[in-house]
Amino acid sequence: MSTPHPTDATALIVFCVLFAFVTVVGFVAVRWRRAKLDSIDEWGLGGRRFGTVVTWFLLGGDLYTAYTFIAVPALVFGAGAAGFFALPYTIIVYPLVFMIMPRLWTVAHRRGYVTSADFVQGRYGSRKLSLAVALTGLLATMPYIALQLVGIQVVLAAMGVEGDWPLIIAFAILAAYTYNSGLRAPALIAVVKDVMIWIVIIVAVAYLPGKLGGFGAIFDSAREALPKHDPPGALIPTGVDAQVAYATLALGSAMALFLYPHAMTGVLSSQSAKVVRRNAAILPAYSFVLGLIALLGFMAIAANLQPQTPNFAVPDLFITFFPSWFEGFAFAAIAIGALVPAAVMSIAAANLFTRNIWSAYLHKDASPAEESQVAKISSLVMKVGAVLFILLLPTEYAIDLQLLGGVWILQTLPAVVIALYTRWFHRWGLFAGWAVGMVVGTVMAATQDFKSIFPLELFGLHVTVYAALLALIANLAVAAVLTVALRGSGVGEGRDDTVADDYEELEDVGGIKPLPAQPGEERARAASGRFRLGDGERGAGERETPVPGTPKEQQERTPRAP
Repeated sequence: MSTPHPTDATALIVFCVLFAFVTVVGFVAVRWRRAKLDSIDEWGLGGRRFGTVVTWFLLGGDLYTAYTFIAVPALVFGAGAAGFFALPYTIIVYPLVFMIMPRLWTVAHRRGYVTSADFVQGRYGSRKLSLAVALTGLLATMPYIALQLVGIQVVLAAMGVEGDWPLIIAFAILAAYTYNSGLRAPALIAVVKDVMIWIVIIVAVAYLPGKLGGFGAIFDSAREALPKHDPPGALIPTGVDAQVAYATLALGSAMALFLYPHAMTGVLSSQSAKVVRRNAAILPAYSFVLGLIALLGFMAIAANLQPQTPNFAVPDLFITFFPSWFEGFAFAAIAIGALVPAAVMSIAAANLFTRNIWSAYLHKDASPAEESQVAKISSLVMKVGAVLFILLLPTEYAIDLQLLGGVWILQTLPAVVIALYTRWFHRWGLFAGWAVGMVVGTVMAATQDFKSIFPLELFGLHVTVYAALLALIANLAVAAVLTVALRGSGVGEGRDDTVADDYEELEDVGGIKPLPAQPGEERARAASGRFRLGDGERGAGERETPVPGTPKEQQERTPRAP
């Protein structure tokens, strides 16, 4: 990536000071709500004790990434209204979160599930299906982590910083404080990052229109300039089927968003189902900010900027109209906005690897401390892999792979979301459906140069549809057919370790009704945060599952089939 501007010393000093500040915050976070980070619950989920405010900042910082602040206005700058597809999808997603995620939080909290793959293992008793969900999460997350580096690369280049060494240093610092503080570090830094982003966007939207002749002049400029643009490889095509593509992309993206491991980690770190529900109601405030961010693309058009690439539209806008100190402040906000989601993503991926691959297959008798240590090391490996990914492969390739993330992660929806409400699907049907969906979605994307939409001839009509939805339909069809075929065939249904009460939210604080403890060794394990998996006899080779909380007298209850 070449340098579009000479080095601005003032902007660079402000940037470095703010970056150093959040580094200190990241290391100090280990003392926040002081606890021993010797279990994956404490290191990877923050002890599951984040309240409404912290969860709001964490999820906002986790879901609205640095690349959002670069890519959305860049797409608006290059392709116009297509760039606003992110707005409807971030609006559609929160009613889904309001209905679904409190139920998942409840069963995960009572059973000690750390990942969605843990839930699938407990619900279906299928190690293969659990492994499929875990591998899909890792596959979808890795390029997503790498893509956060694009935002940092852009702002560093805009300030005239050459070479890859600043990027490597930034991620080395990120790796250090994530290893040290776990999820507490990005949670605390997210507060700083989000406040900075809000300040930058509000100032920009209040100040820039006055410099550009008002919003009327901005939209007039965009209307005149956009038809002359030729955005090759634009996300959404022009023509009569653009509306179908736009709508399916928004719907599919909304359905996929909270299936990503980093979003799941943010939800499960909350202290109660009520906190999850409150955040589903107030997180749309970020969608409002996202709409303002998208308008920066139109402002760059009105300013008649000629950026090196569309990704530089926002940096060039700040360089042109703001003093150097505010430029450094804005660029620091974007860079820090990359570190928060990158940290949460690497932690979420480490949780998946540790719990559903290492503990499940390589070290079945791992202690909580051993799991925590492996998760810390895994998170370092994830970050190193992300840096190598972005340094060794073209940026465009990384972006194309990230677009596949939604196609892939949506194939876990039947095994995760539908399973929260019914166990009608046979576990082998779900596994076969997942495999078909993954193949179909990947092949469709590959035939379109790894773009996320696919042209389809349907009843004589030509429509362009988000490939993830078409793959999901194939997934569900295969799963349903095999479920009907296998019913009563004698093929193992798998054991469901959850019971109906596990899904029922309580009115008490935290909504927690833990499983009953056993005397002797079981109670000793409870003292270290490990409770038994189910109420019945444990089969040979079955492991206990970690559950948060301190030991206390447990309430006996009679299990019943869900």
